[in-house]
Amino acid sequence: MQYPSTLNRDELIELATKTYFGNVDQKNMDATLDCFHDTALFTIQTDHTIHEGKVGIREMFETFFGSYETIVHKDFTCTVDEKNGRIAASFEAVLTDENGDVTRLYNTNFWRVRGDKFQEVYVYMSGANVLV
Repeated sequence: MQYPSTLNRDELIELATKTYFGNVDQKNMDATLDCFHDTALFTIQTDHTIHEGKVGIREMFETFFGSYETIVHKDFTCTVDEKNGRIAASFEAVLTDENGDVTRLYNTNFWRVRGDKFQEVYVYMSGANVLV
């Protein structure tokens, strides 16, 4: 299904890399969830896992935020389909747990935007699924 988007190229990149990942890295739950529609789907393609709606997405982030002392997403390479409200980004995720152990992932996310929020997210993760 195609969704109409109200965002231009720069705004799509801002939503994905700064607004969304910036708030994930700060563990700011409300601002992170504000990036999603109430009926959004969040799929980890490489683990065949789906989190449905804001309730399911919140539960996923509660576990994720509680599992790591620091979360950093960086070195984004973005590809944008402005006309159709889609963005893809490859990036590095650096996750440090309470013992100082570091997990590095090299992931790619695909977002489908409806209006100015995510309707669908697809994650391809280079290692074990940390978004359970």
